[in-house]
Amino acid sequence: MSNLAKLEFVALDITGKNYLSWVLDAEIHLAAKGLGNTIKAGNNESDQDKAKAMIFLRHHLHEALKNEYLTVKDPEVLWSNLKERYDHQKTVILPSARYEWLNLRLQDYKSISDYNSAMFK
Repeated sequence: MSNLAKLEFVALDITGKNYLSWVLDAEIHLAAKGLGNTIKAGNNESDQDKAKAMIFLRHHLHEALKNEYLTVKDPEVLWSNLKERYDHQKTVILPSARYEWLNLRLQDYKSISDYNSAMFK
């Protein structure tokens, strides 16, 4: 019974701050389970596969998101709704990341490892 509550990866946060990594993890896990096509537009997957994908996706959502998308029964619809809600992060995060990258200086860090950590973040 404890395996039912086990997450394969971190659930999507309500703020969407982990959306980009969550999307990648979800796509990889769905593909590994043979359910990757259930989230693609115009798919002809069986109702059983769609149900398996929905169980998996809902299991990896924040509780508030589960409640908000309670009536959604198609994984393709859920996937597109989440994408519409959170995929704008590239336009929000990328400019600040580029600015930080351009202004990253070794002298701002106490050690080389701290600098390397910030650089690869």
